[in-house]
Amino acid sequence: MKIKLSDFRVREGDDVDLKGWPTLIDPLYKSKEQYVRLLKEHVDQLSAMQQLQYAINRHAILIIFQGMDAAGKDGVIRHVMSGINPQGCQVFSFKHPSAAELAHDFLWRPARDLPERGRIGIFNRSYYEEVLIVRVHRDILIGEGLPDPPLHDKQLWLERYRSITNFEKHLHFNGTRIIKFFLHLSKEEQRTRFLARIDEPQKNWKFSLADIQERGYWKSYKLAYEQCLGATSTSDSPWYVVPADDKQNARLIVSRIILETFKGLKMSYPKISAQRRHELLSIRKQLEE
Repeated sequence: MKIKLSDFRVREGDDVDLKGWPTLIDPLYKSKEQYVRLLKEHVDQLSAMQQLQYAINRHAILIIFQGMDAAGKDGVIRHVMSGINPQGCQVFSFKHPSAAELAHDFLWRPARDLPERGRIGIFNRSYYEEVLIVRVHRDILIGEGLPDPPLHDKQLWLERYRSITNFEKHLHFNGTRIIKFFLHLSKEEQRTRFLARIDEPQKNWKFSLADIQERGYWKSYKLAYEQCLGATSTSDSPWYVVPADDKQNARLIVSRIILETFKGLKMSYPKISAQRRHELLSIRKQLEE
């Protein structure tokens, strides 16, 4: 399977119009059996890469997932990261901020949850909510108690975009590689998945009235995502717009992009010195005796 990563990557400085980005593409697999085999190959490679990353202890990987409700974020995380050693990977979900979090700047919360070198961190939603849901629902912004709110909306979001890109630039310089995925779902596919959550008892827990209410803000979220993607996709910390109407396809694309990021680190197991080799041989001799 070949994936041209540039097909999904938002180039730095691009004006993003999501109408031009597909939510569905031709399948990258010919059958369910082939999909399972391909995904397993990716998962196995990711597991090996993560062990190598842990051994070298030079880089951290931060993976960010954003998307509309029912875009498949949970499923991608569950299937793609299923083979990773739990000791080397952590997942954080960004829900409504606590009172303590609201008392700090909006980047304080993610800073606490960043992955250590040698590990993978996953944000299921992220600090990007501060330029997405906060932009759509202005009452949330009022609750953040900013000391001097900018006089104009445009200035506020530009300042937050600048804060985010500077934050990510700092992380990149210090060894954290950031991969950002926007799971691009069509409104019709979201409707189909919402109906499934109602009709299938085992999925009822996933659905609430708030989901339907948020669906009513579709156009507002679309605009917020377009401006966010264009303003915060950089050469070091790019956004990938992943067609998400086909869940299996989305998982294969995401896993392949993560693998390519790992390969770009050009990792190899540390070489031991002659002194260390001599020490190991001495220990081996003692064990054999």
